[in-house]
Amino acid sequence: MLRFAGLLLAVCLCAVLPLASQERSALESAQALDKEILQLKNLPEAAQSAAIRDLAIRIRTQPMNAGDRVALAFNLTNEADLENGRGTLQEVVNTLAGALRGAQGKDKDDSNYLRLAEIVRYEHMQVSLDDQRYSAAVARLESEDRRREEADFTLGDIEGRTWNLKSLRGKVVLVNFWATWCPSCVKELPDMQAVYERFKDQGLVILGISDEEAPALKSFVAERKIGYPVLSDPGKRVGDLFLIPAIGIPESFLYDREGRLVEQTIDTPTMQRFLEMLGRAGLH
Repeated sequence: MLRFAGLLLAVCLCAVLPLASQERSALESAQALDKEILQLKNLPEAAQSAAIRDLAIRIRTQPMNAGDRVALAFNLTNEADLENGRGTLQEVVNTLAGALRGAQGKDKDDSNYLRLAEIVRYEHMQVSLDDQRYSAAVARLESEDRRREEADFTLGDIEGRTWNLKSLRGKVVLVNFWATWCPSCVKELPDMQAVYERFKDQGLVILGISDEEAPALKSFVAERKIGYPVLSDPGKRVGDLFLIPAIGIPESFLYDREGRLVEQTIDTPTMQRFLEMLGRAGLH
């Protein structure tokens, strides 16, 4: 997942925490946990879920500075998604929520609450957090989603056809922002093609939107045998309309037949996640 990849160094414990802020043993423990988080990507996929769950529990339970706990919990959210299992992701959510409950002052940064709100809203997790900052983050996401539901665009695909979002009312439409250089985007392409083949006769339309130029996209699409429309948005006009940040891909938005935004992803969905999403739009 690329959305928050650039934030890891920004909250790296070894760079921002003075030794005087806590007992050396607690600081060293926090730094050791941070190193383990950074090494998660090097583990075999089969071992990552258990390692993430174990880290979530240790971040919650080991003695450390409250600010360190928030930073570690936030960092761990960058490494966990539904591919690791719903139970594992819930443990990560519980850890970040608990860390924010114990935080004070500068450690109650809005970005931490926004990250928690995104996971809860878009991955359908559960949280109990009575905090005005969290409520504000939830309200912000609701406002952004209303904007996306009302959004309309007209954009050409790499075959020269023109597509208009609102004119597709009556279809189930999946708008996917991606790029050829994005590993997570490329990873989800086979599953996206598979669901397209399975549901296109039931009215599913997938619009893959990249800010790359059409010629480069055309050769990539042919090589990968992508059958759904791929649209070129080199000026990022549509990406900006949907509030897609520079490192925010892949990101997908699912509209039902009435044009309502019913689902959004913030990571690389599993096939099961794709099927759950489409089921909420009436495709089974």
